[in-house]
Amino acid sequence: MNIDKFKHQHLDILDSIARLRASSHEGVAEHADEIAAQIVAMSGLVRLHLAVENETLYPALARGELRLARMSQAYQAEMGDIAAEYLAFAGRWNLASRLAKAPEQFRQEANRVLRNLYQRIRREDREFYPAIESGAPSPA
Repeated sequence: MNIDKFKHQHLDILDSIARLRASSHEGVAEHADEIAAQIVAMSGLVRLHLAVENETLYPALARGELRLARMSQAYQAEMGDIAAEYLAFAGRWNLASRLAKAPEQFRQEANRVLRNLYQRIRREDREFYPAIESGAPSPA
């Protein structure tokens, strides 16, 4: 199965996380407009990636080899919580006025939510995608 587009989307999301982090380090209140715009753009990337996974990747894997289908089902279930957490975060912090009013609250939530998303993407890149490409899950 060719999953190059999923890998490319991961790179785009990871790049967005890095840019968001850099802008935040320069000052949340001072860069509130830029950060809000980055969150909106990143949300589009995340939503697209989730939609394509849910509509094409997971259903295709569910019809395949049993161990890979189970691995896919577990990844999909886990992603539901991570996605909901990220989308709630993005909905709270997509306006510059909110960022400027509560920069420390944003920073704390961003650290937690974006770390979870980052770690999930890295785990997919390290474990899930290689298993898909080889046709069998990698050892635990």
